[in-house]
Amino acid sequence: MSEELKVYTRAQLALRNGQDRPEIWVAYLGQIYDVGASRLWRNGKHYEHWAGQDLTDELKDAPHTEKVFDKFEVVGKLI
Repeated sequence: MSEELKVYTRAQLALRNGQDRPEIWVAYLGQIYDVGASRLWRNGKHYEHWAGQDLTDELKDAPHTEKVFDKFEVVGKLI
């Protein structure tokens, strides 16, 4: 039994940047992840990346694969 994920717009995701609201979220391939528990995302910033954004196009430049998202909870879908 799977529960339906809430859908968010890019504008709604942008508010989850660790500054405007306490949530620290990022999107990848249409899924929104809560990265707030990661020490690497403190204050909503991770190296040159900011929370509240879709990081799909930026992952190719990262020193890790998409497997990094496996440890984070999916909290919604990006439309």
